[in-house]
Amino acid sequence: MTFDVNRVRAAYPALADGYAYLDGAAGTQVPSPVIDAIADAYRSGIGNVGGAFPASARSSSIVADCRSAVADLVGGVPEGVIIGPNMTTLTYRLAGTLSRSWQPGDEIVVSRLDHDANVRPWIQAAEQRGVVVRWAEVDESTTELPAAQYSSLVGERTRLVAVTAASNIVGTRPDVPAIAAAAHAAGALCYVDGVHATPHVPVDIRTSGADFYATSAYKWSGPHIGLVIADPALLDTLHPDKLAPAPRDVPGRFERGTAAFADLAGLVAAVEHLAGLAGPAAGPGPQTRRDRLLRSMAAIEAYESELFGQMFTGLSAMDHVSMYGGAARRTPTAFFTAAGLTPDQVAARLAEAGVNVWSGDNYAWELAGVLGLRETGGAVRAGLVHYNDDSDVDRLLDAVAGLAA
Repeated sequence: MTFDVNRVRAAYPALADGYAYLDGAAGTQVPSPVIDAIADAYRSGIGNVGGAFPASARSSSIVADCRSAVADLVGGVPEGVIIGPNMTTLTYRLAGTLSRSWQPGDEIVVSRLDHDANVRPWIQAAEQRGVVVRWAEVDESTTELPAAQYSSLVGERTRLVAVTAASNIVGTRPDVPAIAAAAHAAGALCYVDGVHATPHVPVDIRTSGADFYATSAYKWSGPHIGLVIADPALLDTLHPDKLAPAPRDVPGRFERGTAAFADLAGLVAAVEHLAGLAGPAAGPGPQTRRDRLLRSMAAIEAYESELFGQMFTGLSAMDHVSMYGGAARRTPTAFFTAAGLTPDQVAARLAEAGVNVWSGDNYAWELAGVLGLRETGGAVRAGLVHYNDDSDVDRLLDAVAGLAA
């Protein structure tokens, strides 16, 4: 298994501007094949689906290809892939749909580790239905989300457990299979936010236990598209609000309005791009796209882990830097503050040095509160993705070192 980062970087035109793009946790750059696929879709002519003319047929084919590509990426089936504008919108849509069957006194479980997009939609739906909200707490010192606590949080009235597959600010990867098992033992559903995990690790929603798995293509080199993947049989039991003439089948009944067909073509190209990042397989015989994706994502995880070790060690060694997050299993995401400067000031200084990072709570509202950072401007987030290299890390470390008073 190989990972040639120079070959990978060459596919990303935006990297030619000389900046160190360590802002991937908020959205990645896109490679040339994705840009070309979107442009080619427009050049070829596309129309709305359901028409008798070739441009409409092209759009229908793009949608089918998109569902197949996403299913290969996460280990689902095409018929269970819901397409939408973003993860937040889709989660609100699912929260409104699932909560229709909730009764006063029922319970849901959310976590302090999650991005607010997997917290607030559920809390608001619970408030509207008179449902009790229970909280899974984070260990402040390690930022772990202990799975053992769910045995006391989940009970016979629990209807849903919402949990992230990886924290978007400290990278913690909780034991999702154990948490999902606790939910299922009580007859509850498990909604997993995979937005931050999907770009960094191989994903198999079946072994994870997720009943619903959400991801965003723009976090893994695709366009701004949100997706939720579930078992079609489960989706068939749910009936969201929709327009009268809109599709009644699954997953179409969950997709409001006309899709961005050219962007969906870009999404397919992004999945194909990911599938080829580890290079050709050494073994004999053809490989499925799913096989190639699992191989590539394993190579990405190994590469990013090694590079993150350099970044984390370098930042931790600086006396003027305070690091947050220490989970045993994590994505390559650093969250830190620098003495004497606000996070916004640090981000501005790093931008002047050609390093792109984010500052604030990054919508991890609850976790920022746990860490005592919500009222002080949050912290600085520097995250690695597969196109980052040693030079990006070196530039970050040099720039942060220069912030010492």
